[in-house]
Amino acid sequence: MKALFSNPFLLDSVRSMAEVAVVVAALLFGTVRVLRHPVGRGRLKQIFSSRGARVSFGVLLFFLLIALLDSIRLPVYEIRAGERRIVKTETLLEKLYHPAREETLSAPLATVTLEGYRSRPLKGRHILGTDLNGNDVLLQALKGVRTALIIGGLTVVIVIPLGILFGVLAGYFGGRVDDLITYVFSTIESVPEILLLICLMKLMGQGLTQLCIAMGITTWVGLCRVVRGETLKLRELPFVQAARALGAGAFSILRRHIIPNVMHIVLITAILRFSGLVLSEAILSYLGIGVEPGTGSWGAMIDQARNDLARDPVVWWSVTAAGTMLFILILAANVFGDRVRDVLDPRLQGRRV
Repeated sequence: MKALFSNPFLLDSVRSMAEVAVVVAALLFGTVRVLRHPVGRGRLKQIFSSRGARVSFGVLLFFLLIALLDSIRLPVYEIRAGERRIVKTETLLEKLYHPAREETLSAPLATVTLEGYRSRPLKGRHILGTDLNGNDVLLQALKGVRTALIIGGLTVVIVIPLGILFGVLAGYFGGRVDDLITYVFSTIESVPEILLLICLMKLMGQGLTQLCIAMGITTWVGLCRVVRGETLKLRELPFVQAARALGAGAFSILRRHIIPNVMHIVLITAILRFSGLVLSEAILSYLGIGVEPGTGSWGAMIDQARNDLARDPVVWWSVTAAGTMLFILILAANVFGDRVRDVLDPRLQGRRV
């Protein structure tokens, strides 16, 4: 254990796997809870009866597999003075796809570097070319998948408990509790989200975990408002009134009657909000206040490649790779989220096909 905390490479490896493990554990927990209930199994069948839902879910699973491969870090040893030491770590994704690093730019599938006065043969073929530093663009785009999924998934894990807790408390108890919670989330909502995120990131510093916490602080208010409104309606319904008349306590009513009946709204909001979180990370990384330098990020790729668009000839492949991956992930999340909303939202029951 002492060797673990004294070696920065091993510590970074543990942290890398822990970040994605939280997201995967939350997904598995939610899936098991749904499958244990007959109604949940029926809803899943309805969701996946749509071809679009199946295709989009497959795309999301593929991205999740890439993120897992990029989270498993393996040590690289080097013998110094007769002693074997860990000098760095490589992800399993880098082990499987390890393109050679070049000296400068090269176009997709080119055999020589792009700049004529330094033109020389490349060490390997790069499907999407290389950037100004000679890094493979496809590898950078694939490494951005992990950051996007952790930002979306880990932030949702933070948002859901806060939104449910304060939303049901404000909606059920009302009075001063409602006034206090409403005042807090109204104050947060009155500040532009991007400015609040910038302030929080300046206070906490750059990093993937810090960014998730900052985005969780600014995002839970939307879910809280929706849950509060639904709880205000549910507390007046006959089954809640009957439970109260039979002597059930407030927290028993919340746990057994209110929270289960707002979970469809929570699930829909979380899935649809995922794409917005991924976009926010790209914007913050583009502004230079998102994840740490060296962490794979589509926003950082776009930021580094923006000057390349003014070159002659135009270097378009870095921006295109990041933008295409971002578009595919958000499109898949939105298509799947729309199908979940169509199945779970009671107001759309008559329109569902």
